[in-house]
Amino acid sequence: MALLEVKDLSIHFGGVKAVQNVSFNIDAGIVYAVIGPNGAGKTTLFNLLTGVYKPTTGEIRLDGEPIHGKSPNELAERGVARTFQNLQICMNMSAIENVMVGAHLRLDRNLFKAALRWPSLRTRDRDLREEAAELMRFVGLEGYTNARADAMSYGVLKRLEIARALAMKPRMIFLDEPAAGLNPKETIEVDQLVRKVADSGITVVLVEHDMKMVMNLSDRILVLDYGKKLAEGTGEEVRKNPDVIAAYLGAHG
Repeated sequence: MALLEVKDLSIHFGGVKAVQNVSFNIDAGIVYAVIGPNGAGKTTLFNLLTGVYKPTTGEIRLDGEPIHGKSPNELAERGVARTFQNLQICMNMSAIENVMVGAHLRLDRNLFKAALRWPSLRTRDRDLREEAAELMRFVGLEGYTNARADAMSYGVLKRLEIARALAMKPRMIFLDEPAAGLNPKETIEVDQLVRKVADSGITVVLVEHDMKMVMNLSDRILVLDYGKKLAEGTGEEVRKNPDVIAAYLGAHG
């Protein structure tokens, strides 16, 4: 059985059908990319899958259990994490503190309850700091542990946000445009990091405009156009699909 099953998923904003009857499955342990021209519905689909939006119609199942309509917090408890196009970083905190935020969100949604439950938060924070430091090493940011986020470059912040999402210990991570705005060197670093995340056993779902990165990383690719599923398959299958060439790849050279 697939880890994530999506069947006839749609969402309407007034008269606008942003996603229309989209169906696909994602197996555990793969890199699954969603591509398409601007306005194709990629981020809207991500928002549906991660609980930001509730679908108008259709089903989303995780391990066979219906999850459509559940909140992002409820999905986080089930092992779903995500990053955003617009960085969700606390700029007045250090890098390691940002990663610790992800760990705190995993362990408790309510800090007051946590204070009652743990007589010694200091011990727990020490453990979380060690865990966060290990994650920073994993994403290649061990040299930035105590740096303030507002002093870090955009490319470094992109990897920091992935570290914070990983601190929630997800089974499945959704990465929304992880290479957007990066220079070629930074893009290669993120490309390698995404592969490293997938190799650790976490299922990766990716929205990305960088076609070289998508083709290099992805086991399966879903192509959207005007909110509809245009094609799905391996990189080679998608690359050769005449509908995809006409609607997307050809338009981008």
